[in-house]
Amino acid sequence: MQIQWFRIIFIIFFSSCCAVAQSADSDPLASWNDGQTKSAIIGFVQKVTDKGSKDFVPPAERVATFDNDGTLWAEQPVYFQALYALERIRQMAPDHPDWKTTEPFKSAIDGDVKGLMANGMEGVMKVLLTAHADVTAEAFQDSVTDWFATAKHPTKNRAFTQMVYQPMLELLVYLRANGFKTYIVSGGGVDFIRVFAEDTYGIPPEQVMGTTSDAKFEMRDGVPEIVKTGNIILVDDKEGKPVGIYRQIGRRPIMAVGNSDGDLQMLQYTTIPRSEEDQVPRLGVLLHHTDSDREWAYDRQSHIGQLDKALDEAPERGWVVIDMKQDWSRVFPEGS
Repeated sequence: MQIQWFRIIFIIFFSSCCAVAQSADSDPLASWNDGQTKSAIIGFVQKVTDKGSKDFVPPAERVATFDNDGTLWAEQPVYFQALYALERIRQMAPDHPDWKTTEPFKSAIDGDVKGLMANGMEGVMKVLLTAHADVTAEAFQDSVTDWFATAKHPTKNRAFTQMVYQPMLELLVYLRANGFKTYIVSGGGVDFIRVFAEDTYGIPPEQVMGTTSDAKFEMRDGVPEIVKTGNIILVDDKEGKPVGIYRQIGRRPIMAVGNSDGDLQMLQYTTIPRSEEDQVPRLGVLLHHTDSDREWAYDRQSHIGQLDKALDEAPERGWVVIDMKQDWSRVFPEGS
């Protein structure tokens, strides 16, 4: 009798575990609320991976591109790479005493983001390029790694790698599980993003595209080194994104995900048919920041991540617009 009860308890326990596992496996986008947005994404993936479907796309052609800032992780109140550059300028300042009275470096040294922005994009770019130039690739990687180890978001007080979006992490995993190759196509610096992309997103360095500065080869003390320069060879934003995709991937994506007008051309390039014969199913996705409680709410008038033209074009193109507040049950990996 005792053995029989033990068998019954074991069966109940085992069945419960299987039910929990099955429930988890059946919902690959667990942090996404049920609704049209989630259904549209899952429906797209299902039809392009179904060999019996007329919309089937071979694995080699399943390319998905993602913007980074504001799409895979947060971007307010200022791009995170800019915060790294400010710290880097402060570290370099003792060797440049004239910076204390020279803009835009004075604002950078003082940590005055508003003052830095007052110098316009030219001033911001000058700071970014100076912080990233005349350094070996290895030294730059070490510098960024060290910064990530201690730096905290200025208002959320959490590590920057914890400012990633949990629903997007799930989407990346879901796509790769279904034969997609996922790429980052960002306006941010490619060398900066490559430092953390693999550990954070599961995206290896060779699948990261970003704004790119020139580099040169040197022998330093008998050691071969790649040295970064301050000469930009690709601004991977707006029209630059399709160009970067063409150069590095050599395939047109069938899915593109962004959050701003800086991603407009990437979504156009991905989704607009080239001819009547072009019947390959394609999906454009925009993340609309609508959650002022858990993150930030901004779009048309924002100084960062402005979403205006792309938001207007979305209905015409059939792009999916993610409403962060409505569509996501969770934003960050930890907490809300």
